[in-house]
Amino acid sequence: MPWHYPYPPLLAGKLLKRYKRFFADIELTTGEIVTAHCPNTGPMTGVCQVGQPVMVSKSDNPKRKLAYTWEMIQVDDPQTPWVGVNTNLPNRIIKAALHDRALPELANRYTQVASEVKYGTEGRSRIDFLLTDEAGENPIYVEVKNTTWALGNCAVFPDTVTTRGQKHLQELMALPSSAQAIMLYFINRGDCLEFAPGDRADPQYGDLFRQAIDQGVEILPYRFEVTPEGVYCLGLAHLNLCQPCLKE
Repeated sequence: MPWHYPYPPLLAGKLLKRYKRFFADIELTTGEIVTAHCPNTGPMTGVCQVGQPVMVSKSDNPKRKLAYTWEMIQVDDPQTPWVGVNTNLPNRIIKAALHDRALPELANRYTQVASEVKYGTEGRSRIDFLLTDEAGENPIYVEVKNTTWALGNCAVFPDTVTTRGQKHLQELMALPSSAQAIMLYFINRGDCLEFAPGDRADPQYGDLFRQAIDQGVEILPYRFEVTPEGVYCLGLAHLNLCQPCLKE
């Protein structure tokens, strides 16, 4: 069985609308209409489809303004795989996978895992994960990007202009030669066999992406199958840099 990250018990419903970025009205299968937190600040291109099946989690924390959190959606039709909506989860899942040595391409390259470590020439940026050996040497800097936009069976990032994403690529390229730099794309759906940069949405990001590869930044586009029971790691997608349908 593939390595997986379990979900808490989820409730089924359908999406009625998303608004003000952080809110989603959802009709549960019981008929109750609830307002759930939408933990995704992006445009959710191709994913935010009204009327589609969704799954939500419910918190017992009385201090929360919204008890429900929108976790996933089935796009296009009920036969398609689920797509993860909660952008807070990818880093949690990758952290657990790193500690479990569940990513084969990285498993034998580190012994220590640190999160949110300051780096860069001015020390103002934070890398998602810093992997080192037992002596704290041979650093591997890992930045994680959640990916949900798909064109056919190809996952694409980004789905909008992202100056922050551009900066992250530039910072990885600026690391000293003694360090290893990795951009890890968390493909939050199991139906994509390929990955490509989102030239259509952000041409500058696409240019920086290719520069990063030329300068030795390692690209790891990991596929994850999302189910109401948990998120399963399916391994790497094929990196596609020349698919013509990705550009207008």
